[in-house]
Amino acid sequence: MKITLLGTGDAAGTPKIDCNCKTCQDALQGGRSSRLRSATLIETTKGKVLIDTGPDLRKQLLRENISHIDACIWTHGHYDHYAGYPEFYRVQKHVPVYGITTTLNYILGYLHFLHPERNDVKLYEPFELVGAIFTLFKVIHPPQKDCAGVLIEQNHKKIVITGDTGPAIPQQSIELMMEADLLIADAITPPHIKLVKHMNAEEAFELYRKTGARKVIFTHISHLYKPHDEASKKWPLGYDGMKIII
Repeated sequence: MKITLLGTGDAAGTPKIDCNCKTCQDALQGGRSSRLRSATLIETTKGKVLIDTGPDLRKQLLRENISHIDACIWTHGHYDHYAGYPEFYRVQKHVPVYGITTTLNYILGYLHFLHPERNDVKLYEPFELVGAIFTLFKVIHPPQKDCAGVLIEQNHKKIVITGDTGPAIPQQSIELMMEADLLIADAITPPHIKLVKHMNAEEAFELYRKTGARKVIFTHISHLYKPHDEASKKWPLGYDGMKIII
């Protein structure tokens, strides 16, 4: 499998509008602090699946020269994770979408005019796409009631994407996440900032230790970190366009 981090930013992205912090300045100057909104590409020899479709999807697909997507999985109904789906308009019709029922009901209330092929899936029940097995598992991201992480398995390899979550992940989900070859973890802020709806860097790293993953990469990163080249000396920060082969 090949994983491409199309967007590693939080809802505001970096640079954040009307911010002159060092990280936003680095982003404006073309540094790796520049972060588009959430999207992750999973590629196998049989096709391509998007995990979330953030508002910057058009730019991400053009940057990576991606002309066709076989399916999209939505983890939850926040705009920075689905609002880019209309970029398929007049490009690719009826791209299949997957998610839990409450997530699909909410998002498709807005995107119904695109007539996507809808596929409702249940938490903890595996389904197959492009030759890999996907499983959605429950995470905690208040005030959203229903949010999911994603487990991807192929050829005895295991990738876990936490999705947006706070540290209070249910035990059933933790058991599913154990001993991944790669953990891609929500880590929106440095450790001195405590949140309920997202993990900070320290909490994400603790999840990495707890689940015994072989490798961890942080995503959903805000401008509150120091510039990428400095912050990545301490934390395993992902960056836009980062590619990992598993």
